[in-house]
Parts: sequence; C-alpha cells; structure tokens
Amino acid sequence: MNIMAEKSIKNDTTESKFVFGKRNYKFMFIGLIAIAAGFILMSGGGSDDPTVFSPDIFSFRRISLAPTLVLIGFGLQIYAILLNPNKK
Repeated sequence: MNIMAEKSIKNDTTESKFVFGKRNYKFMFIGLIAIAAGFILMSGGGSDDPTVFSPDIFSFRRISLAPTLVLIGFGLQIYAILLNPNKK
C-alpha cells in the first residue's frame, strides 16, 4: 500500500514540459511557411498539351527564387531545433 502512495505522489509532482521553447516554435512555424511558399512557387507551368513546349518552367521564379526559399526554410528549421530555449 505504501508503494502505491509513493507512485501517486511522484505522478502529481512531475511537470509536463515541452521540449522546445516559444522562440523555437516561432522559428519552426516561419520555416514551415517558407518551405510551403517555395513549393507553391515551384508548382505549375505545365502545358495541357504534351506536344507543346512551355518556356515558363525556366522562369526566375521556378529556377532560383523557389529553391532558395525552400533552402532558407530548411535552414530556419535547423536553427529552430538547435536554438537553446533556456538562453535569454
């Protein structure tokens, strides 16, 4: 019976803490938005007729801007994971 009382005391005193702090989640959310925006910018540009070539696939938006935005988003994700939540 005494063991059961100790277990209930231990369960009451344990606090549930998140692994990351508020800043970490903020950077993760911004990174996710950047990644999603990059993939949205990469999409489209196809032609309904497969025999017709569409030069839109080689635009600045799809070749340079979108992949850069995706890489920045992944960089933000890495930064958010490595950011120390206890440091002010």
